[in-house]
Amino acid sequence: MHPIFSDLPKRVIYILAWLSVGVLIARFLTLGGLADWNTALLFSLPVSVIYGFVASSAYYVCRALPITARGFGSTLALFSLASLFSGGVWLELCTGWNHFAKAMDWWFIDFTQSSQSLLFSAGAGCYLISLLIHDVLIAARRIRQAELDAAKSQLVARDAELQMLRAQINPHFLFNSLNSISALTSIDSTAARAMTIALAQFFRQSLTLSEKNTIPLWQEMELCERFLDVEKIRFGNKLRQAFQVDEQIRCALIPPMLLQPLIENAIKHGIRDLPDGGTISVTATVRDHWLDILVHNPCDEQASDSTGNGLGLSNIKQRLANIYSHQARIQWARTSHAFSVEITLPLKL
Repeated sequence: MHPIFSDLPKRVIYILAWLSVGVLIARFLTLGGLADWNTALLFSLPVSVIYGFVASSAYYVCRALPITARGFGSTLALFSLASLFSGGVWLELCTGWNHFAKAMDWWFIDFTQSSQSLLFSAGAGCYLISLLIHDVLIAARRIRQAELDAAKSQLVARDAELQMLRAQINPHFLFNSLNSISALTSIDSTAARAMTIALAQFFRQSLTLSEKNTIPLWQEMELCERFLDVEKIRFGNKLRQAFQVDEQIRCALIPPMLLQPLIENAIKHGIRDLPDGGTISVTATVRDHWLDILVHNPCDEQASDSTGNGLGLSNIKQRLANIYSHQARIQWARTSHAFSVEITLPLKL
């Protein structure tokens, strides 16, 4: 559909523009002494509005041969022929309306050869201007559409990357957990059974949450507790936890499965290597309009630096960059006896 006629406000503005052209033509007629003001308006306003709809065909002319598909010569030929033809249509329209008014004994304007040439030139010029305006509108519309398509492509690529990152998480959990169950089977079958049940409950919850874009912080903390329930069967009293979350930010929205990999890393690369185990602490606070989450765990200075098959902090960093761009930050630090990870996100409730 023609973009100008796609909605009522545009149609009204378009008609008003051509009425303005009609007033301008009436002014020239009065200045030339061809008609008084009332007669000039009665002549020019109707034909100007009708010709406005004729001039709207410039949109289809420009769209049929896009600016990227034509050179200077073809553009000049196309615009010249279209303008000359439309100038002839305009002259016939003016002449026909003038003779009709004479036949109805309303009024009559005695156009000279010179005034007819001026009318023809005015019609051709108006159509040429219409062609140029429509060319610009079509080009701007295509640029805007290209920008929208590029933005959509970026969103699709980002969503695909996030789905890939999510897909890497579940196999990682399953691999480590099944190893734990396998180790317990030969040592404590009752514990292995309990761990299997706890693992099933954890996966049921994690799969539900991982399908969402964001979840409340309390749900992520609850998921971490379910994961710790699984691991406590393996490590017993060596594994302890201390969660502190401000009540006012329990419903703050965060990406799902954001903290659980950090808890798992704290166990795998910290608590596991300590003879007496240790406490994993998670503290969530709010500063201004920012959510600050700190995960802290003790570690052995002589512990192995093996990274295994884990997701890794760099993967979490990439997730945050994809979701929040430059608004989120993750940083980590290690001392001789402790490891900490701090995540800062925009606070969204």
